[in-house]
Amino acid sequence: MSDVVPEVTGGARVPVRLVFADRGSFHETTVQLPADVLARYERLIDALRGDEAITAEIYVDARRLVAAFIEGRA
Repeated sequence: MSDVVPEVTGGARVPVRLVFADRGSFHETTVQLPADVLARYERLIDALRGDEAITAEIYVDARRLVAAFIEGRA
């Protein structure tokens, strides 16, 4: 699978594009998240908001998040 990136520690990471709205402007960023964690969720937003493995790595302002998708699958 081309959208899975191996992590230095051996676990696969997946590039996830996050798009935020802030006072009429849109900003996007791509983060690398653990593939095994994302596989446990049917919806990406549930992993971003609630999984401790992800929330320990990044903060996602859910009020401003307008889109999140795995790159290469949109």
